[in-house]
Amino acid sequence: MSSFALALSAFVLIHVGISATGLRRTLVAGMGEGAYRIAFSIVSLGLLVWLIHAYGAMRSDPFDPLTWPLWAPPDWLRGPAMGLIVLGVVLAVAGVLTPGPTYAGFERSVANADAAHGVLRITRHPFLWGVAFWAAGHALVNGERFALMLFGGLGLMVVLGTRSIDRKGRARNPEAWANFEEVTSNLPFAAITQGRNKLVLGEMWWRVLLGVGVCAAIVFYHGAAIGVSVLSTAP
Repeated sequence: MSSFALALSAFVLIHVGISATGLRRTLVAGMGEGAYRIAFSIVSLGLLVWLIHAYGAMRSDPFDPLTWPLWAPPDWLRGPAMGLIVLGVVLAVAGVLTPGPTYAGFERSVANADAAHGVLRITRHPFLWGVAFWAAGHALVNGERFALMLFGGLGLMVVLGTRSIDRKGRARNPEAWANFEEVTSNLPFAAITQGRNKLVLGEMWWRVLLGVGVCAAIVFYHGAAIGVSVLSTAP
């Protein structure tokens, strides 16, 4: 197995196999919540650095079989893919800037009357769904083996992560979490379309604008950072 495949597998497994399972409770019981979060963050960062380094090495080797295409994405997918990526980046940026009950360190805010505010009206997990949409958009227009592994693995990891966070929230404060769930949804826009909440742009407008600005920066720097222009139509 290549270094890239090992790094990706380890990164996904530590989040799905530890953070999203009963093993987390065992580690927290032995280490304490604070020590666990510090250790988990350090390990995650180390694996991310390894993944980025292995990705670069794999992409620079034209003979690496992971760079070979499995399919050729049609041109008409570029529009839907770009829409998913923009939505994903905006959701992720707004989510990072909107602390709430699903945000590490702010779990107690679930008891607040305004717990479901801003982008949390769209989904309880804006950052994670942002990553999922970003990954899905990239998977649509990248047919190489490594791309489907990377974006498929990250997308699956974050979607499973939303369910894990919900499960922890119910266990931590069942009554308050039930009230929070009543006016929010895991799936983006579900609570709004069902009439359990409403979109209030005034609560998130500057975060959305910042997300759009981040999208513009990505378009500008993508070619230099990744080697492929966002606007390129070359296969």
